[in-house]
Amino acid sequence: MKRLLPLLFLPAILTAEFRAAAVKIDITPTTPQWLLGYGARQSTGVHDKIFHRIVLLDDGITQFALVSSDICLISPAEYEKVASDLEKRTGIKAVNFWWANTHTHSAPEVGPPGLAVAFLGDRYTHKVETAYTEMVEKTLIDGIAEARQKLAPARLGFNWGTSYANINRRARDVEGETYLGLNPEGPSDRRLGLIRIDKADGAPLALIANYPIHGTVLGGQNLQISGDAPGVVSEYVEQKTGAPLLFINGAAGDQAPIYSVYPDFRTSRLSQFRVLLGDRILEANKQLKTTTAAVKLSASGAVVETARRPGLTFPEELKAYAPADKVNLPIRFLKINKDIAIWSAPIELFCEVAMEIREKSKFKNTLYFGYTNGWLGYLLTPKELKNGGYEPRVSPYTAQAAGDLTNAVLQRLGRK
Repeated sequence: MKRLLPLLFLPAILTAEFRAAAVKIDITPTTPQWLLGYGARQSTGVHDKIFHRIVLLDDGITQFALVSSDICLISPAEYEKVASDLEKRTGIKAVNFWWANTHTHSAPEVGPPGLAVAFLGDRYTHKVETAYTEMVEKTLIDGIAEARQKLAPARLGFNWGTSYANINRRARDVEGETYLGLNPEGPSDRRLGLIRIDKADGAPLALIANYPIHGTVLGGQNLQISGDAPGVVSEYVEQKTGAPLLFINGAAGDQAPIYSVYPDFRTSRLSQFRVLLGDRILEANKQLKTTTAAVKLSASGAVVETARRPGLTFPEELKAYAPADKVNLPIRFLKINKDIAIWSAPIELFCEVAMEIREKSKFKNTLYFGYTNGWLGYLLTPKELKNGGYEPRVSPYTAQAAGDLTNAVLQRLGRK
């Protein structure tokens, strides 16, 4: 007599299907806020609205939530708080919840300053605004809960594109000094990764665009709320496709927008990024011809232990990330079927590191999601760390960090 499988296992085998949902939530403040990025300054109005954009993926076994928020960055402590609250409400564990920030420098602070206070303490002498943070937290969790109610059969596809909207920002002078500027001869990563989620009938449900670019088209003189280039591009693509676009920044630590730090919207050429980047996303989307309903998700995490810069003290709430003379850098992985691998870290990574990993990974399509689940400073190549300048001053790492990170990621992804 044949042995029948227990009924307990039949639903997972017979009814597992790929489902997805997308939600977009306005998080534009209605009162003046302290803006994050550059020096401490308060907003005087709103130029363009800012949002949470949420995609929930479910393969019948794993449920994965990806959030892209139009804010500069958050502390890992803020991520941990929201992840804990989310799990209590929905059961989604932290490893399956990624909170990415677009890194616009024209959006409000959210949560405590985190590691930034160790480098830039003069920016954080004002009182932390709790009401706005609480609104951002609540709407994020509510949005994921809403997405769970909207899950429906879906399909997934991937494509690469190219954009020349960024430029290396590690400028050099004749004396060898390195400073924030524009360096057309420096390394830049122009590859654009695009994931499209379709409804079962083929209509677009959501786009996820991955590209490295600082949200600094607008400079410190601007006092109006804005999503900067990532926000303007997202709105433009959404108007063209009718589907939410989650802009996920890449290894943008040394990547500026080609038009940078303008004092106002009139001179900023911000609208040109609709062509420079928005049209390139639309082109990659147009060329994406194949999607599949056969989707398998696998999420995991790891910690990279690397040496800490001598003399640097982490804030009390981040002590777990800085044992002894080390930094415990958390990284996450999401594998989609056998050809897409995404890894993320709470850092401003230099593009050379992400490009090397992408080139050596055994996965055909390897993407890096930056500014995800917090911020633990800049992570540079040994060469650029030695060259000095702004980024080394706000980095907790030593010259061995890039190698430690590369080896750890490739150990999990596998090498070609």
